[in-house]
Amino acid sequence: MKFTDLSSPAYFDNPYPFYEGIRSAGAFVPLAPSIMLTGRHAVIDALLPDRRMGKTYMPSVVARYGESAREQPVFQALERTFLMMNPPTHTRLRALLMKAFNARQIETLRTIAEETTDSLIDAMQGKREVDLVSEFAMPLPLQIICRLLDVPVEDGVRFGDAASLLVSAFDLAPMSADALARANQAALELEQYFRAVVAQRRATPGHDIVSSLIQAEEGGERLSEDEIISNVILLFVAGHETTSNMLGNALIALHRHPAQLERLRGDPSLVSKAVAECARYDTAVQMVVRTAFDDIDVDGQTLPRGSIVFMLLGSANRDPERFDAPDTLDIGREPSGHLLTFGAGIHYCLGARLAMMELEIALHKLLTRLPQLRLTNLDALQWRRRNNLRGVESLIAAL
Repeated sequence: MKFTDLSSPAYFDNPYPFYEGIRSAGAFVPLAPSIMLTGRHAVIDALLPDRRMGKTYMPSVVARYGESAREQPVFQALERTFLMMNPPTHTRLRALLMKAFNARQIETLRTIAEETTDSLIDAMQGKREVDLVSEFAMPLPLQIICRLLDVPVEDGVRFGDAASLLVSAFDLAPMSADALARANQAALELEQYFRAVVAQRRATPGHDIVSSLIQAEEGGERLSEDEIISNVILLFVAGHETTSNMLGNALIALHRHPAQLERLRGDPSLVSKAVAECARYDTAVQMVVRTAFDDIDVDGQTLPRGSIVFMLLGSANRDPERFDAPDTLDIGREPSGHLLTFGAGIHYCLGARLAMMELEIALHKLLTRLPQLRLTNLDALQWRRRNNLRGVESLIAAL
């Protein structure tokens, strides 16, 4: 097993046969010295909330890119986000972020999400064919995150490519030298832009997330300037691509299971279950990484201290030891064990509630307002060459 096994055309097009092999091979599969993969639900479900598992972001990057990685702007930017930190620093940062990114704030976005969805569907009306990725799935979460941050949508569009380049740094397989250079440039551009946004909000506070982060206080502590900028970039990037991929993957899964699609059309009350099932069946975020801070016994094996573990969420969500008929889409499926789509433990996705709300609204409105919609390129999908975020380049639909 080697890094390039997760960068083959076969893996990108359909990683699930590969995952089956990983699960069959054992609880842990060696990938490099002190680096391993696991695809078993029981193992990942046990390790993610275990406080003996934590983040060692830069060492895992150095293991793939060499010591020079420490000087690369893209890796430095990501290392400053709360996503890559451990308690007590992570605890402080997440508490401050949650004050700004709370349930009430998210619920106020419901109307915005509905209006944005309707507006995008309105723009598609009258067309015979559309690309649901470029005309719907990408603009929807982008416009919502721009509203959340109170930055112009046109700026969000302008930095869309930069966001995608930054996200590519999360991939398990190392980037080429050229891709790394472009990711570094993207990180610097995003930092420069959002540093100006933060300065403007300090001078003129608003009711947006950036202003909330500037004002947030926990135990007498506030976020530093660099912490605010790095975490605003993280929110922008996370809100830009993960939800759009999840929506595209859900539409593909439903259209490949026409009986389930018709079931949902006939009973829109199933939309919440349908979204959860689609997120299980083909999640956007395929893996997360953790490091063992101590020897840990799990699934009959001992995970040595210092081991870096790449946890395959996409594999865990298809594990037959946890889910009946896991390779079958069933929108009426009753919950069975912990769904790992949004992770678990202290790093459970901060935006999970917002993502699920956006997906439910988007799917419901698409199917009710465009009842004749059908995908026409299911046999010629171009999956993005990414081993962390799974999604397609385009999704052509006849209306």
